Amino acid sequence: MTDFKRSLGLTDSVMIVSGSMIGSGIFIVSAGMTRDLGSAGWLLVAWAVAGFLTILAALSYGELSGMMPKAGGQYVYLQRAFGPFTSFLYGWTVFTVIQTGVIAAIAVAFAKFSAVFFPVLSPQNILADLGFVKISAAQIFAIGSIVLITWFNTRGVDGGKLVSTVFTIAKLVALLALIGFGLAIGMGTDVLSQNLSDLWTPSKLVIEQGIETKIPLAGMALVSALGVAMVGSLFSSDAWNNVTFIAGEIKNPQRNIPLSLFLGTVIVTILYMLANLAYLSLLPLHDIQTATEDRVGTAAASIIFGDTAQYLMAGLIMVSTFGCNNGIILAGGRLFYAMAKDGLFFSKAGILNKNSVPGFALWVQCGWASVLCLSGKYGDLLEYTTFASLLFYIVTIFGLFVLRKKEPNAERPYKAFLYPYLPALYILFAFAFCINLLVSSPFYTLAGLGIVALGAPVYWVSNSNKSPV
Repeated sequence: MTDFKRSLGLTDSVMIVSGSMIGSGIFIVSAGMTRDLGSAGWLLVAWAVAGFLTILAALSYGELSGMMPKAGGQYVYLQRAFGPFTSFLYGWTVFTVIQTGVIAAIAVAFAKFSAVFFPVLSPQNILADLGFVKISAAQIFAIGSIVLITWFNTRGVDGGKLVSTVFTIAKLVALLALIGFGLAIGMGTDVLSQNLSDLWTPSKLVIEQGIETKIPLAGMALVSALGVAMVGSLFSSDAWNNVTFIAGEIKNPQRNIPLSLFLGTVIVTILYMLANLAYLSLLPLHDIQTATEDRVGTAAASIIFGDTAQYLMAGLIMVSTFGCNNGIILAGGRLFYAMAKDGLFFSKAGILNKNSVPGFALWVQCGWASVLCLSGKYGDLLEYTTFASLLFYIVTIFGLFVLRKKEPNAERPYKAFLYPYLPALYILFAFAFCINLLVSSPFYTLAGLGIVALGAPVYWVSNSNKSPV
């Protein structure tokens, strides 16, 4: 096979956008965010700003996707704006940490909540201690889930589309039920009014050896804390761009990709804001901050459903994370396919199998994501991927300005809304966020920059024995 089959419509594309975004984050990260910020108002601001930035980026990507409706998406946009070196650095970073890191983090979360039903899968069940790494049953199960989803997606895009649609609908309905019941029950109590009584007094909660200390926040300390807290909300809102990777399989891509980017990100942003309102309606702020293993969703559901909540929420998160990883795994192989076509990845990754999908690219992605699962640390993977993703979102949206100047007469079926103001606003906010992360979390952010920089010698070596690209 030499061509992709265009079999995905607008609904399929919206499901891939929203399904790839909704994983486990919305049920977990609000606990850490509330410890960082200490008030209901600032928690909602952190989620609202993350959603606003995501929608801004999606609106900008709409123009690029309409111009270049090809497999590879963002990689293709960067290549056209800045050349092969920049696009390779992006593809390299996607492979080493962004795409595969997200897949690993979600798989680890899937295994963690599977252990609620099957305790043998607990992260504490160590199967092998190699000294430099401990391998747990949870890690093996996480890897198994990645292998299973990858195998299923090598069978053709129709199967992956079906899984994405079914699992996305299931988790949207379940999330809406949690929101609906949560708001209905919570409004009958005074919990929300208590949480809102001191809406804008931020503080950082530090818990050491069981002792709680509140540190008041103001000025730049508050700005920095807001930026750190938003790692969670931005990670939970990420992967929306995956639909651009599969542009070669979407019907009428000039229309459906920009529209699905907008609709998908708006739907998820609204759901995330409502979910946090439901949490605040059911749980005192301190209970959110100190939720067991940060499982805020489970703590909220326990108010609604009682003792069965642990199992209901674990089941919901299993469905959510499995469906989320299906969409991300499906999309990622298409980017590596595009790189291989340019001679910048394993040549076999540029070949479609008998089912018209890049099977080898999917298996290579599976292999590295499985290696990353062995870290077993959800939070570490989260910080690596969020910083690296934002860097390339900034560069890609800056490419919108470059292409407007370089190719003013190029066909643009959709033009970025309120250009140049909204794209510039995104770049400004995202750049400030990255600077804040460099200051507040230098280990992970510098490591992320190091991974990007390592792509430079890899690019040079890969091109040393062939004519310039």
